[in-house]
Amino acid sequence: MSKTIKLRKGLDIKLAGEADKVKAVVDFADNFVVRPSDFHGVTPKLAVKIGDKVKAGSVIFFNKTKEEVKITSPVAGEITDIVRGDKRRILEIKIKANAENSYEDFGAKDVSKLSVEEVKNQMLSSGVWVFVKMRPIDVIADPNDKPKSIFVSAFDSSPLAPDYDFVMHGESAAFQAGLTALTKLTTGKVHLTVNGDSTPDIAFSEAKGVQINKICGKHPVGNVGTQIHHIDPINKGEVVWTVNTQDVAIIGRLFLTGKFEATKIIALTGSEVKIPKYYKLSIGAPVAKLLSGTINEGNNRIIGGNVLTGDKISIDGNLGFYHNQVTVIPEGDEPKFVITKGWLEPGFGKFSTNRSYFSWMFPGKKYKMDTNLNGEIRNFVVTGEMEKVFPFDIYPMQLVKSVMYNDIDLMEKLGIYEVAPEDFALCEFVCTSKIDIQNVIREGLDVIQKECM
Repeated sequence: MSKTIKLRKGLDIKLAGEADKVKAVVDFADNFVVRPSDFHGVTPKLAVKIGDKVKAGSVIFFNKTKEEVKITSPVAGEITDIVRGDKRRILEIKIKANAENSYEDFGAKDVSKLSVEEVKNQMLSSGVWVFVKMRPIDVIADPNDKPKSIFVSAFDSSPLAPDYDFVMHGESAAFQAGLTALTKLTTGKVHLTVNGDSTPDIAFSEAKGVQINKICGKHPVGNVGTQIHHIDPINKGEVVWTVNTQDVAIIGRLFLTGKFEATKIIALTGSEVKIPKYYKLSIGAPVAKLLSGTINEGNNRIIGGNVLTGDKISIDGNLGFYHNQVTVIPEGDEPKFVITKGWLEPGFGKFSTNRSYFSWMFPGKKYKMDTNLNGEIRNFVVTGEMEKVFPFDIYPMQLVKSVMYNDIDLMEKLGIYEVAPEDFALCEFVCTSKIDIQNVIREGLDVIQKECM
């Protein structure tokens, strides 16, 4: 039975630079990159060497500890470099793409007629298995686990997030095939959660074989962790899998065509983008062509993902494996005069979570914000700010502190199995002490995985 949920806690950060509902093209670029660091917890073992020719779907490396989990090339081309760091750690695999893509043929299949093992084998051999994440721990799912349910969020509530109703329009067939594949992987339910404050695209509203839930409220209402907590909470010993909306379509296209078509609709957003819009790109594509002539001059921060959870990338960097968005905002490292732009200004143009500035009088205003922390790291003190934006039945500050002093028993009691770093992004944003909370939670999850799983 579907559920309708209304959240009271959360925070919407209204930034300038939302992408227009327009899809544009990018000039061809051939310097693609795949980074093992995108796959947390994976110890890469190379399956290629410099000079090897690959197709889209060819294995580049696999997980040394779980060799069935393979990472495959998003494009056809030649391996031009393997960049290593300290202790010969693999940092990047560079691929010079061919002008015309070619694909490994995994065979088109009617997913509704396949067994569980056949679906898993197809996903593992083609590399699309890495799109399936597991809770707890928030890493690539273990194919040997039996999840009690699988969650797909049909919308993203983070700042300037892509509109999946627009992105997935016309992708109903691929999306449905992906959902059908997911239903094979669990004896429980596949939950598709839509935004209760809007009318979902037909790809979501007419999805078959899944439980469609409605949820409404402020960010992080679109986070899959929030949805799991309120629909089917995780207890110790249980596993829930999650898949991003666009990744479901990639899985679906695999079964419909037999090919790993690693293309996504990327939202180029942010106050420093001249005309924000959507672009169709392959995973690992360079961002230089995307940003050329489209952003304002100046010292800008380029973020792969959203401003709360994304990764900093350089102008000559590349999209990550899980990126659905690129955001460009001011770096904010220039000096500010204390009266006009410092802490003594009236603050009509400054965002605030309370009424410290007069901006609260303009609830619909969109802000141009930079990366400045506006202060140094301070003592971790109780303010009550985290509890206002954290819509879990969990004590966020107590959980963070239990991780910081490595009390595993207390972590478990306070709900570490239910959370991922992204669930604490707003807590980090409002934190008076400027603590890197997402990194703290990531370290806590790594400890739990090592000691308790």
